[in-house]
Amino acid sequence: MEIEWTDTAPGTEERRYVRASKFARAWQFKVRFKRRTNWEPPSEVTSEMWETLLDAMERRYWRREGVSDEDLVIVRRIIAGLRPPPEV
Repeated sequence: MEIEWTDTAPGTEERRYVRASKFARAWQFKVRFKRRTNWEPPSEVTSEMWETLLDAMERRYWRREGVSDEDLVIVRRIIAGLRPPPEV
């Protein structure tokens, strides 16, 4: 499964293309800054990238486009693990 979107690169505010692909139960992110260039791994995978992926998956889930309940649970767990613990 592959999901693509555009966003802005942190720090440079330059537009970039992002691709998240799932293979063998592992998610991989790739980015590129121009259309006809090679995909490269991002310097870091941000929580915004994971949240955008989850949003796209939830929209596809209702249209039955290859997203399972297990996929949603896994990405939600990853996002929960990225958030800092609440301060007391």
